[in-house]
Amino acid sequence: MGLWGAVKAAQAGLSVVLVDAAKIAGGASGGVMGAMFPWMPDRWDEKKQFQYEALTSLPDELAVLEADTGLCARFRRSGRIIPLPKPHLKVIALRHQADALDNWHQGEHRFFWHVSDAPPVAGYLAPECAAGGYVHDTMAARLEPRALSALLKAWLVMQPNVRVLEQASLVSLDAARGRAAVSSSPEGRMEISFSHALIAAGVESFPILEGLMPPMPRPLGQGVKGQAALLKADLDPSLPVAFLDGLYVVPHEDGHVAVGSTSENSFADPCATDTLLDTVLQRARALVPALRDAPVIERWAGMRPKAIGRDPLVGPVTGHPNVISLTGGFKISFGMAHRLAACAVDYALGREPQGLPENFTLAGQVAREMQA
Repeated sequence: MGLWGAVKAAQAGLSVVLVDAAKIAGGASGGVMGAMFPWMPDRWDEKKQFQYEALTSLPDELAVLEADTGLCARFRRSGRIIPLPKPHLKVIALRHQADALDNWHQGEHRFFWHVSDAPPVAGYLAPECAAGGYVHDTMAARLEPRALSALLKAWLVMQPNVRVLEQASLVSLDAARGRAAVSSSPEGRMEISFSHALIAAGVESFPILEGLMPPMPRPLGQGVKGQAALLKADLDPSLPVAFLDGLYVVPHEDGHVAVGSTSENSFADPCATDTLLDTVLQRARALVPALRDAPVIERWAGMRPKAIGRDPLVGPVTGHPNVISLTGGFKISFGMAHRLAACAVDYALGREPQGLPENFTLAGQVAREMQA
């Protein structure tokens, strides 16, 4: 989210200082998954419309940066296969198939939610997992998180109006004076003046924002641990992402396949992997026969920022309009971060963002929490 915020601010002609307490994308954005799924096509609302527009605009956004840098985010509109483990689920899936014809056909875009008894890709998934048939969603996509982060960083360091500071910890933030103190090596402590500050620090965003706000009944958000793994397997990278009951199998390029992930609210070590990931691996090998003997080349764990209402938190802090939240993407940020960032920069430029759902705003979520 922060990288996209910096990109959008730079594209708007603003002078940008990007401050990261560790290395760029060293948190949840540096994982291995990269799956981007649309929400279900039923009960259409402004949130689903916002996500739809974000998912459909992302390839063009990436193409501009890729042309400038020569790098690639390894985005692919690969689609998604959902095996239906129970026969009654097919009835629900058929309703969604009709909903997709109404809501996923906009402008030049035609995406489908196909329901079938036969597997969309022969031999890919274990047939015993699909007693009710299969869904093939053609809107879902994937990219490689680290490739995207490298692309965004490379573009930013090319810009004359951008300065990137890594390993730079925030010491203090004085919103009233528009000054921030950071500590980094080898520069040491330094003062940064700003007209506006975008807060996109992952899980650490919540205490920063809370320090500028009146007390709330409960914390603004929390970190949810996720564990995933990267395997080496001979799978076609054009294959759809496989999804079953929270399990993701994401074929990437170069024979890499990501599997995940857990969602843990309670844990001892946010960066350690354990038997919960072993269970994920077992499920993935059972779902995709080609993975049964595939070696694990990386085990990964990290923290994802989940806001109080689960939705993103975008917008100015009440009483401090020059401090703008851009956080809380949780499991949806890869597909929407570029559009959420554009909305945050709109606030900085004194413009009202177009199409930003009220549920995605910091003010909206705080107001609901205070009324609860």
